[in-house]
Amino acid sequence: MRNPRLASRYAKSLIDLSSEKGQLEAVQADMLFLQQLSKTNPDVVNLLKSPIIKPEKKQQILAAILDSRVSAITSAFVKLLVIKGREGNLPEIAGEYLRQYNTLKGISKVKITTAVPVDAKVLDVIKQKAEAGSDKKIELETAVNADLIGGFVLETEDKLFDASVLRDLNDIKKQFAGNIYVPELK
Repeated sequence: MRNPRLASRYAKSLIDLSSEKGQLEAVQADMLFLQQLSKTNPDVVNLLKSPIIKPEKKQQILAAILDSRVSAITSAFVKLLVIKGREGNLPEIAGEYLRQYNTLKGISKVKITTAVPVDAKVLDVIKQKAEAGSDKKIELETAVNADLIGGFVLETEDKLFDASVLRDLNDIKKQFAGNIYVPELK
């Protein structure tokens, strides 16, 4: 079950602790790892959310997975979540930590979706243009959706710029559907 308030509070506490200890970047890398682990391995997510598996067993399994890959702060944080019974919220907390980290560092995520893969040089130009219009650093994410036919869709925090052929075709379809000069045929 999603709990954004809980995730926000735990993430804020972890950011405060890691910045106090001077390990903000290390914990950020750990949260990226945890987020990737939860996206690619559904067994880990099922383990975290399972009410059948005892907390001690969960802690042992998570220690085997994480201890050699994450920092001491992250390891202690995961142990705390298991003790408090909040381990099921770990993927959500990791995502919220990354969002708060980006806000703290002035990093803006931008997602560009195109019909075909885009050349790296073009992506660099897009990134430079986006950074020129903002005081934030841009973290560019790319996606390919062949349904767009051509053009692109640019998504940022709260804005969407759709310059795709698919949108243009849908607009034309709406215009033809509402054409008052063509009588309806039965």
